[in-house]
Amino acid sequence: MKSDEDKLVPIDSHKLFAISGEAGDRVNFSEFVIANVRLYALRNGIPLSTKAVANFTRGELATALRKSPYQTNLLLAGFDASTGPALYWLDYLATLHQTNVCGSGYGSYFVLSLFDRLWRPDLTQEEAFELMRKGVDEVKARLVVSPSAFIVKVIDKDGTRVLGTL
Repeated sequence: MKSDEDKLVPIDSHKLFAISGEAGDRVNFSEFVIANVRLYALRNGIPLSTKAVANFTRGELATALRKSPYQTNLLLAGFDASTGPALYWLDYLATLHQTNVCGSGYGSYFVLSLFDRLWRPDLTQEEAFELMRKGVDEVKARLVVSPSAFIVKVIDKDGTRVLGTL
């Protein structure tokens, strides 16, 4: 298990993927989507919205599913000036769902109920960080093999930045 890899991959200044799965599929697919999103922005002079990136990504997963499927699951987080923050969950079967809280992997079995219970629309950044801390503590307590550090990134009107490590 590689513990020093950042799986929070920036798409542009206000969007990022949290991506899991086989290393080859994970890197290949994320680079493909990011390149196409950037190409669209260059050709049209306007970046895609978070919702548009989510739907494009879902379409590419669905197309690949019938040919050579990517074994990767993604969380897409972004902030748009017109619509605000958005969070999408995508799996390798091209399922797309917009949600307020989500997770992937074995740790999600332990933290989703915690996140669902404690999340509210008016959560401050400090409260959200504390919620993440509780989730990471739960994963570390319940999983025999868990990463030694979790990187926390924030996406808001100012862009993407690292908030800290848990």
